[in-house]
Amino acid sequence: MPAHPAPAEQVRRLIRRVDRAALGTRMAGAAAGIGGDAWPYVSLVLLAVDQTAAPLLLLSDLAEHTRNLKADDRISLLVDGTAGLADPLTGARATLLGRARRCDERSLLARYVTRHPSAAGYAGFEDFNLYRVDVEVAHLVAGFGRIHWIDGAAILDTPAPALAAAEPDIVAHMNHDHADALDRMAAAAGLSGTGWRMTGIDPDGIDLRSGGEVGRIDFAVRVEDAGAARAELVRLAQAACRT
Repeated sequence: MPAHPAPAEQVRRLIRRVDRAALGTRMAGAAAGIGGDAWPYVSLVLLAVDQTAAPLLLLSDLAEHTRNLKADDRISLLVDGTAGLADPLTGARATLLGRARRCDERSLLARYVTRHPSAAGYAGFEDFNLYRVDVEVAHLVAGFGRIHWIDGAAILDTPAPALAAAEPDIVAHMNHDHADALDRMAAAAGLSGTGWRMTGIDPDGIDLRSGGEVGRIDFAVRVEDAGAARAELVRLAQAACRT
């Protein structure tokens, strides 16, 4: 990936890389101890994305932010890529503005739970529902002086239905048969520790998790089906053996 990719690509890769976000909603009623409504309300949410990088949220009906978005589905999401930097203000972060809409696609719920294994304990509860965010615009701050407003449609990746269909099998195969290779690939990508497991694959790269840590390895080329995925994963594994 270039040192400074196009702003839309940078936002897409940032959304794919992070596993949490700050969710902003508009209070549907009076906040405790504060009169009136329409106060901004910000909360922490776990984030996953679909194959195109559209954000996915698994939310409880009992949560304040869910009550808010049911009254007004306009939301904002802050995705933060500044962790670990000596000066966080030099790092990339993006505010996404869009609408959260309930989504009942079981494959997307499965993708969310694979990304966040802890969610398996409550994903089936009746009061938890998956929401897909239709991003209308994003505001990227990628360091001092590198600030852009970006149309939401430009951020999303082109669908790759063949890869999406093959994803569960690819993930299961890599975790079951090539766990050592995943650790070597993670180390070559600068990720520390062992026990890395694949949690997802998309046209841009693969998602990894080891305990509470998440990681991302970008592909050198776009991948759209199982054959191309295998070729790129073999290349990454071979490159990791040489490091």
